[in-house]
Amino acid sequence: MSLSLLIVEDEIRIRFLLRDYFIKEDFKIFEAKNGKEALNIYAEEKIDLVILDIMMPELNGFEVCKKIREVSTTPIIMLTARSEEDDKLLGYELGADDYVTKPFSPKVLVAKVKALLKRTSNKTDTNIMDYDGLKINKISHEVLVYDKTINLSPKEFDLLLYLVSNESIALTRDQILDNVWGIDYYGDSRTVDTNIKRLREKLLDKAEFITTVRGSGYKFEVK
Repeated sequence: MSLSLLIVEDEIRIRFLLRDYFIKEDFKIFEAKNGKEALNIYAEEKIDLVILDIMMPELNGFEVCKKIREVSTTPIIMLTARSEEDDKLLGYELGADDYVTKPFSPKVLVAKVKALLKRTSNKTDTNIMDYDGLKINKISHEVLVYDKTINLSPKEFDLLLYLVSNESIALTRDQILDNVWGIDYYGDSRTVDTNIKRLREKLLDKAEFITTVRGSGYKFEVK
């Protein structure tokens, strides 16, 4: 199956040039002309690597990189017409994996992409988690059971994501409370129990994945 690239570039000439080069290399290409469009595509598609221009309308490349890094380790190569050291340092601090300064050789960029994908092939995560018919999109916060959308509140989604991110680990109510509601929250363990009950009701038969750990708390485990 072809690997997928998201090319984020507001200059149409450069975007089309990159698209054509990578299509020849058998990549599946998604294109965005600004930061907001890029994040929307990223939330909906499985992206293996992002080529990200810095200077763009709507959201700049630094902001897009930061938002992607909040939820994913997808490799990011940043493009810039500026060669200032501070820009590169900021990009790396925000989680960029590599930096390419314009003008650049498309062939060299293709080689960089292939090398980066090879290095990260065993570590790259996905935005969409699939547990036997229960699908969770970490970016769009969409949850589906058998491809039917389940409407969760923001806190219910955070609770579900925390449970699945600790799959097969028994979590105490206090752990859940601190990590989902925050250490400054003044509620008690009944808050967790109430939200677990609501979550189970909405997950239909996938509720069986959330098991009660007697005398302790809860655990997410696919049976």
